[in-house]
Amino acid sequence: MTTAIYGVGSMGGAVLDALADDGEGEVLAVESSAERVAQLRELHADHPTVEVVDVAEAAGRADVHLVLVKPYGVADLLEAISPSLRPDAIVVSMALGVSLADLAAHLPAGTAAIRAMPNTPAKVGQGMTVLSPADDVTDEQVTRVRELLAPTGRTLVLPESQQDAATAMSGSAPAYVYLFVEGLVDAGVAQGLTRQQALAMATQAVRGAGAMLAETGEDPAILRTQVTSPGGSTAAALARLEAHGMRHALADAVKACADRSAGR
Repeated sequence: MTTAIYGVGSMGGAVLDALADDGEGEVLAVESSAERVAQLRELHADHPTVEVVDVAEAAGRADVHLVLVKPYGVADLLEAISPSLRPDAIVVSMALGVSLADLAAHLPAGTAAIRAMPNTPAKVGQGMTVLSPADDVTDEQVTRVRELLAPTGRTLVLPESQQDAATAMSGSAPAYVYLFVEGLVDAGVAQGLTRQQALAMATQAVRGAGAMLAETGEDPAILRTQVTSPGGSTAAALARLEAHGMRHALADAVKACADRSAGR
């Protein structure tokens, strides 16, 4: 299978790196900047499955088209590739706020279109991509896309009506975690640790807690109580976080993100 990636910025680069490291199938990278084209050719010189090509070549050769250009550039890109798309092509838009209706307006009738929201941990194979297929996309086509994206991490299929919530809960969530780690490291330094020591501890705490959630399947509230002795130091810390409104702040942040994604 041949995959085209249009727009190899931060997110597109993460997806490209994951697919390149997997080494299965051809990957065609498309960039408009000559400087970026040169960078990509140098970066992936040792990946025989990766080629940097122009839009026209990618449009005619690829089976699956991953659109990661800026939202304002999606319509022009789709108009450019539409004449050369194969009849069985699958177009997956990972551009924020671009609806399935928007895709359909610029694609040939019958083209399989999927709206998706990835996140940057795809670069290390730990991403989450939420997929919303159009009504005429078959289960087999969705499975092909999920298998293609497997090297980037997990995938989840949701109705398009939940894409704005997915943006807030998945697409932007790594930023929330990084902010939490920044604050935790600063707090550790204030308690006498070096920044390197505090970062090592905070990073491993996030990694370990995430692994516990993923591998045990336990509710986070249960895992939290297993760390918290009544009247102990962890309980004191959690009480202070609750007093400062941590849950409210998270709820407000997620709502703000979802509202912005929906254009509200």
